[in-house]
Amino acid sequence: MSGRHAKQTALTLKLTGGFLAASLLGSTFGAAAHANTVEENTKTSSEVTASALNLAGLSGVSKGGLSAIQVKLDDKSKASSSTTSEDRAGAQSSRDSDEKQAIAGVTAKQFVAEAKTQLGQSEDASGETKFGEWYADTDRAGETVARDGGSRSAYLDAEWCNMFVSWVAEQTGMKDTVGQDAWTVAHAKWFKEEGRWGTTPKPGAIVFFNWNGEKDLDSIVHVGIVDHVDDDGTIHTVEGNTGNKVQEKVRDASQIVGYGYPEYKS
Repeated sequence: MSGRHAKQTALTLKLTGGFLAASLLGSTFGAAAHANTVEENTKTSSEVTASALNLAGLSGVSKGGLSAIQVKLDDKSKASSSTTSEDRAGAQSSRDSDEKQAIAGVTAKQFVAEAKTQLGQSEDASGETKFGEWYADTDRAGETVARDGGSRSAYLDAEWCNMFVSWVAEQTGMKDTVGQDAWTVAHAKWFKEEGRWGTTPKPGAIVFFNWNGEKDLDSIVHVGIVDHVDDDGTIHTVEGNTGNKVQEKVRDASQIVGYGYPEYKS
């Protein structure tokens, strides 16, 4: 045993003795107080103290010394508890910071690249997709069911273009700035309420469509993600629920109601 370990062992024995002595003192004083009502018990408090200390192997420690040991141990326990609370708070702060950094660190190019990893994903024979299955199990689904009616299970085989966009937002840590919804109209209105709505195409923008050329938000029937825009204004997109799968498309500006703008890293 090293010298350091020997010292630690001795200290541990002494502190353990202090706890035992304190425990014995508490029990013995309680018994003595009760027994004082009976004339047979004639021990003084000094004798009780000495007896308790002897049992603890600390016969040389005074009552004052024992109290001092207990106070130190109590202080140590409080300090340990405080440190633990501070550590927990620090860990939570670190996690929150990491999440904010993840959001701040996503570029439009990275967001589109994540969407493209799903190219070719399609509905199964029953019309269900991984995106609808994911969305139906989210907290957001509970909120949109409360808003729109229906049930979580209805999302499993519902139109899923907006659930695809929401899924990409989840995977990239961008749900707070991209938004999450299953209804294109509500999603577009959310962007407008946030002050992030417009008619200029940008890479990474969430693009909302009406095939008849109507421009009212309530007329929106489809949504996708802008990949890039050609010099002549041709808009390239990544969309879910197009031909029952995730596909790259080329869209005419006349079919576009407007754009929602996520907050990407430059």
